[in-house]
Amino acid sequence: MTEAPIATTLADALGIGPDDLVSVVGAGGKKSLIYRLARSVDGVVTSTVRIPIFDDEVTDVAVTDDPETAVTERHTRPLGVVPERERTDRYSGYDPTTVDAVGRATDDVVLTKADGARSRWLKAPGENEPQIPHSTDLVCPVASVRVVGESLSEEHVHRPKLVATVTGRDIGEELSAWDVAAVLASDSGGMKAVPETARVVPVLNMVDGDGEAQTADKVAGWVREHPRVDRVVATRLVADDPVVDIY
Repeated sequence: MTEAPIATTLADALGIGPDDLVSVVGAGGKKSLIYRLARSVDGVVTSTVRIPIFDDEVTDVAVTDDPETAVTERHTRPLGVVPERERTDRYSGYDPTTVDAVGRATDDVVLTKADGARSRWLKAPGENEPQIPHSTDLVCPVASVRVVGESLSEEHVHRPKLVATVTGRDIGEELSAWDVAAVLASDSGGMKAVPETARVVPVLNMVDGDGEAQTADKVAGWVREHPRVDRVVATRLVADDPVVDIY
């Protein structure tokens, strides 16, 4: 475990480069992570899946079927690009190949929401998830450490039956730190559809106190054993200084 310097930015903790295409998957802080990063690096926010209206999180939102032109002609940042307003409360997402093109069209960091979780703390992806652009440089699978000690149920877990398959737990059983690590490191979980050339940095969110920090230590220790994992970052994304630790 490496203590994160107080001055460490979220982008530096994750190892984000100046023009990286970042895809965020999982549950328990995806949108918060994307918006914090967008403001700190003056990036572009987009999605390959439905995403709640986020106009208040960025300087401008372009609703367009030509996002490549939008990111080159609109100079305000952070900038959101989405294809359409699907309902009063959400936008739809682009095809992953379109987001690939957006990444090629701009030198800015592009931050992509690549699956949904319905505000739960842990998830395993469904049959058609995640929708990760092929040219993604960095994938961040997210989980909340608060789910440890909770029951494997729809209250805190999105697609609990799939999580049960990954972990071997029965529905209703208490989730452990090992279960969270298993989901993050599984090809049916956080590692699903990760491009071969992408770096992987899991994010453990809601590390709000000593107990959560101890849980994060355990989860990170196991997840770090996966050969694709570059590092693990523990966060408190609601805090002014969101980086808690780097492993």
